[in-house]
Amino acid sequence: MRVAFPDEPDRHLAHETIYQAIYLPHRGGLERTAGALRTARPARRRRRRADQRATRFIDPGTLIRHRPAEIDDRTVTGYWEGDLIVGQHNRSAISTLVDRTTRYVKRLHLPDGRASEHVHDALMHAFGDLPAGLAHSLTWGQGTERSRHDEFTKTTGIPVYFCEPASPWQRGSNENTNGLLRQHFPKSTDLSVFSAEDLAFVAAELNIRPRKILNWQTPNPADLFAQIVATLE
Repeated sequence: MRVAFPDEPDRHLAHETIYQAIYLPHRGGLERTAGALRTARPARRRRRRADQRATRFIDPGTLIRHRPAEIDDRTVTGYWEGDLIVGQHNRSAISTLVDRTTRYVKRLHLPDGRASEHVHDALMHAFGDLPAGLAHSLTWGQGTERSRHDEFTKTTGIPVYFCEPASPWQRGSNENTNGLLRQHFPKSTDLSVFSAEDLAFVAAELNIRPRKILNWQTPNPADLFAQIVATLE
């Protein structure tokens, strides 16, 4: 609207106005029933402002604003984003890793829990399988499961960057991937019932999915990721 009608500010709707129209049933919006939205949420959730939250790490780590510019350009492979998706009653979880350039997905099995030591060990294993040229950095949220980030960096030499508090959009590739994964692992699902083989199967499904942003190539090892690996061998 701002582009089409630059001289008519009354027509410059904010996205919040659109959301309010969609979510208010008495104005003809969506009813609060499960399944009305792709995310299956019945209504929007209030979020605390970023300045109302603070890091819970003893070592606060390096915030995303200090990340090298080449990571934002998405021209170099090996800069990863990671997070957890949590299961029923917050008792189980699966960890995800996404390469910012190729959108290649790796799934981390957490059968023993999602405490910092479990996530640390899973990440050490996941990055241990990667060539050095494909393991430049990791960007994560503010979850306490990454409180051992300094130990991870000291051991691997891979720096870890953290989003600003309450700012998940700063690792958008991972957030988008988690949204796709929720179609396989809906909320309120007990994620502990899924094996490492189950997770590998779902990751393979995503890695053969053509992506518009990749000019309809796939992140599959047969395409982008394998091409880049070949150049490092």
